[in-house]
Amino acid sequence: MPTFPFSAIVGQDEMRQALLIAAVDPVVGGVLVFGDRGTGKSTAIRALAALLPPMRAVAGCPYSCDPGSPAEACPHCASGGPRRSHKTPVPVVDLPLGATEDRVVGTLDLERALGAGVKAFEPGLLARANRGFLYIDEVNLLEDHLVDLLLDVAASGVNTVEREGLSLRHPARFVLVGSGNPEEGELRPQLLDRFGLACEVVTPRDIPTRIAVVRARDAYERDPAAFCAAQEGEEKKIRKRILLARERLPEVRVPDAALERAARLCLALGTDGLRGELTLMRTARALAALDGADAVTDEHIRRIAPASLRHRLRRNPLDESGSTARVERALAEVFA
Repeated sequence: MPTFPFSAIVGQDEMRQALLIAAVDPVVGGVLVFGDRGTGKSTAIRALAALLPPMRAVAGCPYSCDPGSPAEACPHCASGGPRRSHKTPVPVVDLPLGATEDRVVGTLDLERALGAGVKAFEPGLLARANRGFLYIDEVNLLEDHLVDLLLDVAASGVNTVEREGLSLRHPARFVLVGSGNPEEGELRPQLLDRFGLACEVVTPRDIPTRIAVVRARDAYERDPAAFCAAQEGEEKKIRKRILLARERLPEVRVPDAALERAARLCLALGTDGLRGELTLMRTARALAALDGADAVTDEHIRRIAPASLRHRLRRNPLDESGSTARVERALAEVFA
């Protein structure tokens, strides 16, 4: 069955905007989507896979290396020989909650070891996700040892495997995308801080939106091929918008006035470190590129600030307001 089209997702504008920003600039650091069950979180993330333009990769490389990257960084490409390239879909890899550490990082290829006596590496999910997206549903329920592993790899962009006599390093740069329901448990602060953007999704409260969601889903389930064909034109428009934004991104300016706004906003909210400002600057620049703008404006900062900062706030026992309300209040003060 074809994937539900990204362009057919009704509502949830903040989530769709965050995923598009991550597709334009993976450096923003990933997307966390938290909210009610049955609000399209998993649907939107999986729809992104079919939407993304294909990428060029080294043929036969299990890590889908960029042909323009140094061969020494990859154990497969460093082995010598011609580096032929081909176009391949951007990987969107699911990391199941019950996955073993061997399945995630990779392990010894037992078939080759027993049959041919060769000590060979069998790549895991991190290898498959290189240059793509690693998706974790119910990320707040992920086991602690896998969280620690992901933190190390997300920080370095390299997966180091030391087991069964194997010693190997391979590239593992991916956009981390997580979804979950906050009622089922909180996310560890160390992992929460690694996400560039955090989106809140809620069940639609207005009748027209609810009807539109149900109608679209029903049409898709009754005839998936026809529904996807009808949306192909919109899918191509979004795909072209992503490609143009990627080309435009290096040229988008971030004026000093915009940096000052970002710094004042983070100071007003009391965010720890400078990751808030950096993320706000990067996401605002990617949003400006998506909009076709030459420079970041106050409007770009205002639109992306809640998703960039709501998960970076300290708990304030004297303030019962939610994190989104606190960001909106700080925006009103800084942009008064």
